[in-house]
Amino acid sequence: MNYNPLAEALNAELSANGCPVFDMLSAQGKAIFFPSKGILGQGAEAKGSEINATIGTALEDDGSPLTLPCVQKSLNLPKTSFLYCPSSGEANLRAEWKKQMIIKNPSLADKNFSTPVVTAALTHAISCAGYMFLDAGDEVIIPDLYWDNYELVFENGRGAKIVTFNTFKNGGFDTEALKAALANSKSSKKVVLLNFPNNPTGYTATETEAVEIAKILTDCAAAGNKVVALMDDAYFGLVYEEGVTRESVFTKIVDAHENLLAVKLDGPTKEDYVWGFRVGFMSFGFKGATAAQLKALEQKAAGVVRGNISNAPSISQKILLAAYQSPEYAQEKAEKYATLKKRYDIIKNVLASHPEYAESFEPMPFNSGYFMCIKPKGVDAEKLRQELIAKYSTGTIMLSGLIRLAFSAVPTEKLEKLFANIDACIRGMK
Repeated sequence: MNYNPLAEALNAELSANGCPVFDMLSAQGKAIFFPSKGILGQGAEAKGSEINATIGTALEDDGSPLTLPCVQKSLNLPKTSFLYCPSSGEANLRAEWKKQMIIKNPSLADKNFSTPVVTAALTHAISCAGYMFLDAGDEVIIPDLYWDNYELVFENGRGAKIVTFNTFKNGGFDTEALKAALANSKSSKKVVLLNFPNNPTGYTATETEAVEIAKILTDCAAAGNKVVALMDDAYFGLVYEEGVTRESVFTKIVDAHENLLAVKLDGPTKEDYVWGFRVGFMSFGFKGATAAQLKALEQKAAGVVRGNISNAPSISQKILLAAYQSPEYAQEKAEKYATLKKRYDIIKNVLASHPEYAESFEPMPFNSGYFMCIKPKGVDAEKLRQELIAKYSTGTIMLSGLIRLAFSAVPTEKLEKLFANIDACIRGMK
C-alpha cells in the first residue's frame, strides 16, 4: 500500500531498531498520520504574523474571538475558550493529566510513557483505539461481563469480533480464563481489553490478581505474540476495599515487554463527575520505547481525532484545566468519593443484615466503581426488570442475565428500599 509521506515517517519510527509496534497497527492505523504540513501546520507556521489569514475562526478587530454575548455570559471563562484546541488536545491539560496520572499511580513516576492525547470522552478513545489496532475480522478479547457499547464500537464500527472469557471464579477475577483465551486465539496479534472497575459488575482486580494479569500478558508477549492491551479505566480511583489494586494495570505492563503495547484509556467523565464534558485521554507505552516512537503514536492518535471529529471541545478542556489547578480540587474530589463509599458500605450492610435475600438473588463480586450486579434466582432477568418498573417504580438494567444496579445514582436513604423491592418482586414473581 502507498502511504502518505507523513504516515511513512511515523511508520518508520514505529519499525526502527526492530520495534514491533508497526505490526500491531490495523491497516488504517498504518495509513493514518497527523497532517502537520496541511492547514494546521501552515497555520502554526503563521502564528504571530501581523496578518494571519489561515485558520477558519472569526476574530474581532482587536484579535479576540468574535462571540455572541448571550453565549459568553453563561461562561465564567476567557474568550479564548471559544477557539479550537489542537487535535491532540490542549497542551497544558495534556501535561496536567499526565501529572495527575503519576499522582494517582505513583509507580509511573520512573516509567516511560506518552503524553496523553485528548479525545471526545472515553468512548471516543476506545473507538480511536479500535481504528488504530483492529481490522475487520480481528478478535478483541474481553471478559464476558462487559459494557454493551463495546459491541457497537468494535463489531459494528470496526468489523472486529468480540471473544469473551469467564469473568469470575471463586469470588474473584478468573485469570486462568484470560490465559486460556489468549492461548486459544489463532492470531499472533492479541488485542485484549480490560475494564477496572468493571462496568457492569463494579469489580476491580485485587493486587494479587493484577500482578497475575500482568504476568499473563507479559508471558504471552514473550512467547512471540504481538499484544495490544487496552485498559478501559473509566471508573479509575473509585475503590472501596483493602487489598484491591489502587493503581491501573497499565502501570504493571507499560514497560513489561517490547511486544506488549499498553494503551490507557481514561478521562474525567466518571473520575471527576463531568459526564457531559466529553473529554477523554489515550496514553501509550511499551518497553524500550523511544521519545520519537511515543510521539509517533501520539501523532497517529491525533490524526484519528483530526479525521474523525477535528478536536475535542475547548470549553470543557479549559474548565478541567482550571479545576485541576484549583487548590480546592483534591478536597472536593475526596468529598464526592466519600458519598459513593458511604453508599457502598450501606449496601454491604443491607446484604449482610438480610440473609433471606439469598433466596431471591445472588450478588456478584463487587468492590469499586458505580455499579454492582445481582443474579436473580428462579425468575427471568428481563421480566424482573420490567416488573420492577411496573409494580415497584424501580429502574434497573438487565445485562447478560444479570440485573445491574447503579448505586451511584440512588439516594442514600433509598438504598435499603431498592433491595427490599427487588426481593419482594422476585418472591411475587415466583
